Amino acid sequence: MLGIDVSCRIGNAMYPDHYDRGWHITGSTGTVGAAAGCARLLGLNVDQTAMALGIAASQPVGVREQFGSMTKPFHPGGAARAGLMSALLAQQGFTASPRALEAPRGMMQTISTKNDWSEITEGLGKTFEIVLNTFKPFACGIVIHPSIDGCAQLRAQGIAPEQIATLELKVHSLVLELTGKKEPVDGLQAKFSVYHGCAAGLTFGQATEEEFSDEVVTRPDMVALRRKVHATVDDTIEESAVELTAKLIDGRQVHVRVEHAIGSLQNPMTDAQLDAKFQGLSDPVLGPQQTHDLIQSAWVIGDASDLRDLTRLATPMSSSSR
Repeated sequence: MLGIDVSCRIGNAMYPDHYDRGWHITGSTGTVGAAAGCARLLGLNVDQTAMALGIAASQPVGVREQFGSMTKPFHPGGAARAGLMSALLAQQGFTASPRALEAPRGMMQTISTKNDWSEITEGLGKTFEIVLNTFKPFACGIVIHPSIDGCAQLRAQGIAPEQIATLELKVHSLVLELTGKKEPVDGLQAKFSVYHGCAAGLTFGQATEEEFSDEVVTRPDMVALRRKVHATVDDTIEESAVELTAKLIDGRQVHVRVEHAIGSLQNPMTDAQLDAKFQGLSDPVLGPQQTHDLIQSAWVIGDASDLRDLTRLATPMSSSSR
């Protein structure tokens, strides 16, 4: 909770300038958030914690140019590594400036011209950013989720991909700024393609890791369907919304508007949907039985007498047992 709060509060203080400059905010502020969380776990005192944050402030990770490559998901891992190292160094007496974040030449004023300090201090310790967070059902950028949801709704109405003449989208400008790749060549690029997201939603009714595999992304039917998707910017539409119009070969038009996609705070995933997503990610690594046991243990974590049981359940299978 503390790690997320520190990371998000610093990010909110600099957003959108910091992000618009090209920084990947998950990595850049994640270093300090990870340091805060690790400092708490290590039981560091106030002065050591300040040093941990200061050390982390010199290690922001990631630029948006890397989106669509393996390096993009490396950014959060790099941030976690830097935060842990910072806390361990501080534990051993390593020093940093106590004003490494807010000084004129500190992290925040160096990498952003916008610094709203109230975003950091207001409600600190009383309100927590984690309550504004939720679970993503789809394995891609959050701005694509309304479009995937809308296409899944079209599929649920019985509309098949082969019936589509064109699929017209009206989206917020950020959707095309972040996910405007029309011709993704692999799964990593497809995670930043609203066009592929729509094709996946209409074809499969979902967009899990499997729907972003290289094999699915390069399938001829998926390529052909993506090319029928046309997106235009309408900034009267919120980032969380989309308007879709499916123009069918028989001349009919079907309209869907999504205000809040599945997985949002306003339209959260059910417990069963959370279980299903976890199973899809975990079964190939842990196996179905171990995944089932881990899910059952996670649902009653508040009553657990020894959290090491969850660590044991989360140990991947050996290659010989797969």
